[in-house]
Amino acid sequence: GTGEVVEVGSAVQKWQRGDRVMSLFFPNWIDGLPSPQNTPAISGETVDGFACEYSCVPASALTAMPKDYTFAEAATLPCAALTAWRGLFEEGQLQSGQKVLIEGTGGMSIFGLQFAKAAGAEIYATTSSPEKAEILKSMGASAVVNYKEDERWGRTIAKASQGGVNVALDVGGGSTMQHSIEATAMNGHIISIGILSGGRKGSITFPKFFFKHQHMHGIAVGNRNMQEDMVQFIEQHHIKPIIDRQFAFEGLADAFRHQESGAHFGKIVVKY
Repeated sequence: GTGEVVEVGSAVQKWQRGDRVMSLFFPNWIDGLPSPQNTPAISGETVDGFACEYSCVPASALTAMPKDYTFAEAATLPCAALTAWRGLFEEGQLQSGQKVLIEGTGGMSIFGLQFAKAAGAEIYATTSSPEKAEILKSMGASAVVNYKEDERWGRTIAKASQGGVNVALDVGGGSTMQHSIEATAMNGHIISIGILSGGRKGSITFPKFFFKHQHMHGIAVGNRNMQEDMVQFIEQHHIKPIIDRQFAFEGLADAFRHQESGAHFGKIVVKY
């Protein structure tokens, strides 16, 4: 969620009326490692979200928006963008000149492409749509593989990238993890982010994983300090989000139906 501060408590020093701010996915996770104490509160799930006109939150549960962003643009950042940021830089330790795999064209994957490109990485991608493949290439992907046409697309990515990628952002879970292992180089990082394939379980070939000395990280979004670092990076590199469609607040159900269809490219925004 994003919005304008309209009132602050008497003890609040960081914010004032008129400040343009955005929420945190984990409102109590400020810095350091995740713990059972700082991650139970999840905006929109275990605590109130932001499908509302007014929201009252702790002053610590906000960060500033990027300076030149609209509210709609900034609303794309606290979940999808921060997940990509953490996966690439906090866990994946991405360096300029390295190679990255993004899977699909959802919001997190597109942010992953944009961040990786800005950091000087080489990007490989997957999609099932020839039209989306062309867009991915226009955004800087070196190669795009159609995962529905190529049953061993992980191996194809490994060959195309001449030995494998350094960081793979895995969003499918059971249906994609084996491919991510195939696509990732020795000593590479596989970031397990989602189960968009719908299955909670899957199987992998373990020898391929450990003989490649790979690192696997399971992550869920990130903390406030990471979000503030991400905002600085966005401002430095003038990155703008890809917004697929915007819906009025009254069209909230239609927004979810559009997401369910899988037709979107980038983020979906609901505007009050």
